[in-house]
Amino acid sequence: MFFADILETEGLGNRSYLAGGARAAVVVDPPRDIDRVIAAAARRGVRIAVVAETHVHNDYVTGGLELARLTGARYLVPAGASVAYARVPVADGDVEDVDEGLVLRAVATPGHTPHHTSYLLEADGRVVAAFTGGSLLIGSVGRPDLVEPRLTEQLARAQHASAHRLAAELDDEVSVMPTHGFGSFCSSTQAGGEHSTIGAEKASNPALVQDVDTFVKELLARLDDVPAYYTHMSPANTASPAPVDLTAPQRADADEIARRLAAGEWVVDLRNRVAFAEGHVAGSFNFEVEGQLATYLAWMIPWGKPVTLLAGSAEDVSRAQRELARVGIDRPAAAAVGSPADWVAGQDNPASFPRATFADLAAARGRGQDVVTLDVRRAGERAGGWIEGSVHIPVHQVHQRLDEVPAGTVWVHCAGGMRAAIAASVLDAAGRDVVAVDDGYAAAADAGLTLVTPVQH
Repeated sequence: MFFADILETEGLGNRSYLAGGARAAVVVDPPRDIDRVIAAAARRGVRIAVVAETHVHNDYVTGGLELARLTGARYLVPAGASVAYARVPVADGDVEDVDEGLVLRAVATPGHTPHHTSYLLEADGRVVAAFTGGSLLIGSVGRPDLVEPRLTEQLARAQHASAHRLAAELDDEVSVMPTHGFGSFCSSTQAGGEHSTIGAEKASNPALVQDVDTFVKELLARLDDVPAYYTHMSPANTASPAPVDLTAPQRADADEIARRLAAGEWVVDLRNRVAFAEGHVAGSFNFEVEGQLATYLAWMIPWGKPVTLLAGSAEDVSRAQRELARVGIDRPAAAAVGSPADWVAGQDNPASFPRATFADLAAARGRGQDVVTLDVRRAGERAGGWIEGSVHIPVHQVHQRLDEVPAGTVWVHCAGGMRAAIAASVLDAAGRDVVAVDDGYAAAADAGLTLVTPVQH
C-alpha cells in the first residue's frame, strides 16, 4: 500500500507532497515552513526518509535542506543544479528506496529549468504517481522563461519533449502531481483542475496535442509578467537556505509606526480592503492577508526594505509572517495588533477613501466629473479588452510610475477588487484622491461603460 498526500501552499499556488508506505515517506518540493511537513508525517506515523527537489525553485525559498538536516533524510537535488551545499545529486534513471516495495525513480524532464527532474513513485514495480514539479502541469506546463532569455525558446521545446516522454512512458491511469499550476506565476497559463492523470493530459494538454512549433509559438505568446522577487529566489536556493524563524516580531506602538513611515519604511495593513478604506494609518499600504499577500507584497516592495505589519489579530500577523518567510521576507521589523485608533500617533485621525462599483464609475463619468480611470490588471488581462479612456499601469508597477497617473480623482479597478485596493492604498499614501472600485470586471459592461475589444488576428 502507498499514500500520496497533498500539502497546499495556496498563497503561492503551489503544492508539496508527502508520499510513502507504512513506515517511511518521501517529501517532494517542500515549502520553507517545514513544520507543516513534519506534522503531516507525524499524523501518518511515518519517518521522512527522502526529500526530493524537482528543480531549483524560482518562486519560493525551499525548506528541503533544513528538512533533510532535521530528519536525517537523503536530500535529492538534480545533478545539473549547481548548489553550495551537500546533497545527493540525481540523474535520469536513478532510483531511491522509500519504503518496502516503494521506490522513487528520477526522470530528466528539462524545460522549466535545464536541470528539471520529475520523480516516479513505483509500488511493487508499477508507477502509481508522477511528481512532475514544473514540467507537465494540469492542462499546461511550467513557464520556460525564468532562467535566461537566450534559453527560453530552447527550454520551451524541451518542455514539449519532456511532456511527450512522460506520456509515452507512463500508463494513462498514473496520477499527475505537479508543484505549480494552481495560481502560481511559474505556470505558463492559469490552468484549471485539481487532479489529473496522464490519460487526461494526453487528451487536452497543449504540450501533448499540438506539434512542437505550434506549441512553442503559442506558449511564448501567452507568457505574462514575472514577479520581481523571483530574481532573488534561485540564488537563495542555490546558496544555503536558512532555517525559517517564525517567532513573533517586536510590537510597535503608534509613535514607532510614525517613525518607521517617516524613515521611508513600508507599513503594511493586513486587514480586509473594506476596513482599510474606512480607516487606516496615512501612508500605509493595504495587502490583505486573505489575498495573495506573499506574491504581491514581495513583487512590489524594494528588496530588503523593512516592513511593519498591522493587523486586527495576532493570528493574522503570524499567518502573514509565515507567508512572507516562504518568499524570503524573513523577519518583519515590527508588528502591531488592534485598530487604526491604536496605530495613529498624536491627534491625527485615521485616513480613509471611498469604495465604489462600476455603476458608480459610469455615473461619475456621466456627470462629467474629473475622473481618471486606472486599470491595474496585468497586460495579459487587458489584452482581452478594457474600459474606453482608461489608463493602464499594472498593480506591481503603480508605486514606481506614480508620475504617469493623470491629475484628477483616480478610480482604480482590477478584475475583482483586491489589486485595486492595493493600488488605491499606494496612491492614497502618495496624497492622491482615490476611489477603489470593488467590483467584478464583468459588471463594467452591465454598468454601461464602453469597452474596447481588440481585433483578433
